[in-house]
Amino acid sequence: MNTSVQRLQNTGTAMRHALSTQDWEAIGELDQQCRQAVEDAMVDAAGDDGALRERMQELLDLYKDLVSACQAERQRLANELLQFNQSQQGAKVYQLFG
Repeated sequence: MNTSVQRLQNTGTAMRHALSTQDWEAIGELDQQCRQAVEDAMVDAAGDDGALRERMQELLDLYKDLVSACQAERQRLANELLQFNQSQQGAKVYQLFG
């Protein structure tokens, strides 16, 4: 396995770990590194198509998981904001009539 494909695997592993701990800042940074690693691997892996294909499939699966996690987090935050806004409105009504 050449170094570009290895770097791709290492970046994917780090991103999966960041996803498991919901470290969104690290995921953003690792996403940029992963994009660069993919570009490098596409250029360097001419003789190692099998390993590159395997790593790319792993990344595809990882990004599917990332999208699902981001959608769930977005929904959680939307619900939290909705509750916050409702409680603020309730507090205003209480102050008005209190």
